[in-house]
Amino acid sequence: MGTIDIQYRFCQNETLLHEIDIHLDPVNLDRVGIDTSALPDWTHLENEQCVHCPLMKDAHPHCPVALGLAEMIQNFDGIVSFDEIDLEVITEERRVTQHTTAQRAISSLLGLLMATSGCPHTAFFKPMARFHLPLASEENTIYRAASMYLLAQFFLKKEGLTSDPGLHGLRKIYENMHIVNRHIAKRLKSATVTDSSVNAIVLLDSFTNTLPYVIEDHLDEISYLFSAYHTENYQQLLQESED
Repeated sequence: MGTIDIQYRFCQNETLLHEIDIHLDPVNLDRVGIDTSALPDWTHLENEQCVHCPLMKDAHPHCPVALGLAEMIQNFDGIVSFDEIDLEVITEERRVTQHTTAQRAISSLLGLLMATSGCPHTAFFKPMARFHLPLASEENTIYRAASMYLLAQFFLKKEGLTSDPGLHGLRKIYENMHIVNRHIAKRLKSATVTDSSVNAIVLLDSFTNTLPYVIEDHLDEISYLFSAYHTENYQQLLQESED
């Protein structure tokens, strides 16, 4: 089984600025093939280490998230947040293109890199990384995050483990991600000249920070999409499946 490959192409005025190839292990979804030959000081675990980080420097001398971002950050140090970018993202299943701002394009890439970095706090987002959807809207992301979490609960229940259909754990996952984003932003401030990468983290975090408080309201807003499940026809389907 080969790697799962995702390519990000950043263009400006029809000129290719950067082409970034991401390769994921097909089993654990960790990123592979990262260049670790010359890591900067800001990647060290104890440099702005998250207050809730469970890792120890003897086993993990470098922050997994910072490690995954180090080689990419250099590419965008000459780009300003609101520079206009033509982004193209290529996976085996689809090709997505959009004209957008640099910070929004970079934010999409950062979300993928963080989820597949090996950080214990970002690992919960690996299912979304496997089915990566670049530049997703807030509503789309809430739908995907809630669906991912509830499917995880299905598997836990199937295995006889404690499940959480009330989404309480999802709120905590996002609260922990807010802490990660805050500390990564501090690392990047000392590592970059322009603001595009830092603001990309800020943009990513704006959603992360608010989701624990608004998730139920947002899900209520899309409940109308599931009206077919409230019909007699669906009840009949359930009865037939039990027969």
